[in-house]
Amino acid sequence: MSATPSLNPVPRPPARGLPTVLPPTPRKSSSLRVWILLALVAGGAGAAYKFASKPQASGASAQTVAARTATVTSGSIRRVLRLTGSTSAKVFRSVAAPMMQGPDQGRNLVLMNVASSGTMVKKGDLVAEIDAQQMKDHVDDLDDQIAQLESQITSRKAQMALNLENLQQSVRVAKSRLDRARLDAGASEIRTPVDMELLKLTVEEADATYKELVANLPIQKESNTHDLAILELGQRRQRSHRERHRKDIQAFSIRAPIDGLVVMQSIRRGREIVQVQKGDEVAPAQPFMKIVDLKSMQVEATVSQVESEEMQLGQLANVSFDAFPGLSLKARVSNIGAIASPPARMNYFLRNVPVYLSILDSDKRVIPDLSTSNDIVVEQSENAPLIPLAAVESRDGKSFVRVKRGDSYETRQVKLGTTDKFRIAVAEGVREGEEVALDD
Repeated sequence: MSATPSLNPVPRPPARGLPTVLPPTPRKSSSLRVWILLALVAGGAGAAYKFASKPQASGASAQTVAARTATVTSGSIRRVLRLTGSTSAKVFRSVAAPMMQGPDQGRNLVLMNVASSGTMVKKGDLVAEIDAQQMKDHVDDLDDQIAQLESQITSRKAQMALNLENLQQSVRVAKSRLDRARLDAGASEIRTPVDMELLKLTVEEADATYKELVANLPIQKESNTHDLAILELGQRRQRSHRERHRKDIQAFSIRAPIDGLVVMQSIRRGREIVQVQKGDEVAPAQPFMKIVDLKSMQVEATVSQVESEEMQLGQLANVSFDAFPGLSLKARVSNIGAIASPPARMNYFLRNVPVYLSILDSDKRVIPDLSTSNDIVVEQSENAPLIPLAAVESRDGKSFVRVKRGDSYETRQVKLGTTDKFRIAVAEGVREGEEVALDD
């Protein structure tokens, strides 16, 4: 047996004749009170939540707790779509450098004079002028060449006339020799046979020479005609060349095709993109200016595909200008694009529809390429009771407002109309002058 005493000693039986003493029983009254108190608190909270969440019946008196109120007013309200865009002109004319008619290519077109951007011009006013000095010098050279060709033609005509006269003289001489040979051959009775044979040969030779000269006469005339035609053709070519350059010189003075505002185009000068100005070089047929009619200004904007369903032709709009904060002009939707296109540098599935607004008012400050903010009126109500949007409560798909009656409020179901995200029109349920509580 171990000598170590047990850690759990067995209780010894009491000695005989002594009373048994039992340990004291713990009291449970304090924990019971705590549980009863917690049950009462939980029950009170549940009852309060149930009472607060239960809706009051229409017409029942509401609590008399003080709340912020607003008076029902009457007026017009509009729901608008805000679009961004820029101004442009429906009626305009592009001014481009002329296409040269002359055969010489590679000539530089340098703007010597150009109207300032923003200048108002009338139809026919000089708006640009291209340097034509080099072409004028070329026309002077052509004048000298044409005069020289004219002298050559005159000299050639005189030479041709002289050659033709010499040929005709040779024909006349050959004819006289033929006649003389025939006359000598007629005296055969006094001639020896040898002389007769020689005279016969002389007649044949004179006749052949005469016929050859007569045959060469029309050939010479035709040759002279062709030579003269070649010279005259070269002269006409140079004259046509000169006339084309003269028309080019006239085209280098560019005039306004319509009345309007001068708007200069942008070109690349080195690494910069700047407006065209005096001294710049332009290529033939390159547009460098626009003349815009300020009476035909419009706004080019875009609207998302979702909002485009609310757009209709003829809707009114207000156009505000970022450059002129105090300027607002009336406009009307004049055109809505039929095909949506993705915006640049954005998700391909986000597509916009182009919208065009015709500006009804006019202002001299409105020029092309001004950024604008455009409020399109998509819905409008006139003379309708208006309340703040914060006064409307929605439950189970229905709308309610709390109308003040004395010191209490009653809950009414209302039928709502147009909203501008701050106020809302009420079709049924409240009247002008009543007070409604705001939702805190």
